[in-house]
Amino acid sequence: MKIFYKTRATATGGRSGYTGLDDGSLGFDLVSFQEQDKEGVNPEQLFAMGYAACFDSALSMTAQHMKLPVTASKTSAQVGIGMKADGSYNLEIELSVEVSGIDEAQAQQLIELRIRCARILMLLAAMSILV
Repeated sequence: MKIFYKTRATATGGRSGYTGLDDGSLGFDLVSFQEQDKEGVNPEQLFAMGYAACFDSALSMTAQHMKLPVTASKTSAQVGIGMKADGSYNLEIELSVEVSGIDEAQAQQLIELRIRCARILMLLAAMSILV
């Protein structure tokens, strides 16, 4: 795979610690979602922002590939964390997507195609995790 861009972030202290980009340009105090009385963000919030941005970008690229005249799009991601029956944790992602410039049927087709692509990529483990 040809890498187009890399960034590096480091976290210390787990869910009640700190995470930031190694170049110092952005950082956050972390709090667990269970510590609502403390200031900071939790990893699920950061994941929701990143997922929404990536999905919206991929949606735009898919629309261009399909030659659809999309003029704007807006994607919101709601991320939940829960426990599966086997005791492991899992994330649930609920998307809300708005698309302008095409009719509702075309927008629904575009969104469903993009979601199918995202699921296939997850199933194929398209992300390389190097340790």
